[in-house]
Amino acid sequence: MAVIAQILFIILTAAALFLFGKNLLSIRRNILIGKASFVNDQKAIRWKNVFLLALGQKKMFRKPLVAILHIIVYVGFIIINIELLEIIADGVLGTHRIFESIFEKYGWSNFYDFIINSFEILAALVLIACIVFFARRNMLALKRFMSNDLVGWPRSDANYILFTEIILMGLFLLMNAADTPSNFIISSTIRPLFNEMNSNALFIIEHTAWWLHIIGIYIFMNYLPYSKHLHIILAFPNTYYAPLTPKGMMHNMPEVQNEVLYAMQPELAPSDAAAPASFGAKDVMDLSSKNLMDAYSCTECGRCTEACPANMTGKLLSPRKIMMATRDRLEEVGKNIATHKSFVPDNKSLLHDYISVEELRACTTCNACVEECPVSISPLDIIIELRRSLVMEESNAPQEWNSMFSNIENNFAPWKFAPDDRDAWTKQA
Repeated sequence: MAVIAQILFIILTAAALFLFGKNLLSIRRNILIGKASFVNDQKAIRWKNVFLLALGQKKMFRKPLVAILHIIVYVGFIIINIELLEIIADGVLGTHRIFESIFEKYGWSNFYDFIINSFEILAALVLIACIVFFARRNMLALKRFMSNDLVGWPRSDANYILFTEIILMGLFLLMNAADTPSNFIISSTIRPLFNEMNSNALFIIEHTAWWLHIIGIYIFMNYLPYSKHLHIILAFPNTYYAPLTPKGMMHNMPEVQNEVLYAMQPELAPSDAAAPASFGAKDVMDLSSKNLMDAYSCTECGRCTEACPANMTGKLLSPRKIMMATRDRLEEVGKNIATHKSFVPDNKSLLHDYISVEELRACTTCNACVEECPVSISPLDIIIELRRSLVMEESNAPQEWNSMFSNIENNFAPWKFAPDDRDAWTKQA
């Protein structure tokens, strides 16, 4: 029976790891659909950002209470899962608490108790924090959690993760409580509930909790690629590759800059200059790989939308929805490529079908969404690229913009004054 359990565990573990790896490779492939854009300069600053923003969650501490609860869930869940090493070793070898026996052999049994006690305290804190977050998300009805862009699956997704974490932490404590009486600080308070049970019943409870705990972790792991909680993994590379340019700096298109230069100095224009294939971005493959990693890294927390002045005044724009729509379209394009080996046009595009003109025009390019994002995502970059396509590929711009463009082209300024007349106001009496 023990051998059969070992074989089943090995098969389960191999299948879980295979599926997880396959899904991560699919996500990597989808991200690389975009134009190459990852910059790896100034490594010291980039690693500093990783430790401060992704690991230290610096921006979260603008709301200290929420930040403390979030870091408890994040760090606690990661540390507790170190226990997976022992669970996997026990499952493969058919042992029971193999690390405990190893530590006892070298006289470190107290250290093992210290580790498990630390895990139990963290598990209890994670349980409490998840319950608070569940109540906060579903009972307090905070505006950014109740907005229309979270209707349906996105709202359920967050609850599924919280519920799963509560179950996993509960199973961990139950498993310890049903095990041989010990000095474990939290589970020992639950142990009296089992005082009337015989050893066989306790064995069944402990082993059932053990199996459900590891199966739950494998399910959680393979759910991540389909969930907004993929940011648990992608927050680190996304923060590392975030632009280090000054805040609010927009990247001009060299092709446009050259056109202006050649118009002013025709003698500099090369005779064989080729026109650019396109301006801006109409679909996800026109965006940069960093933009697409941003889409997968989005936590859907809504801080960007909450800070957006256009959204505050009732405009249609929601930076969070921009990221969610980009991810949805990218997933659709990825499935298209997986099915046909290369992208087959489907008469859809990110622009128009997923993100509307009204949303794009509402953006003031104030950079508030970028400043608020805890994991260095830039909805603004995507908005700018889509607007470039609208204006330069489709000539789709409001009349006010077209007048300004015409004035800049003819008068080198947004105003309808010839350059020679620009200082005429100074000569008026």
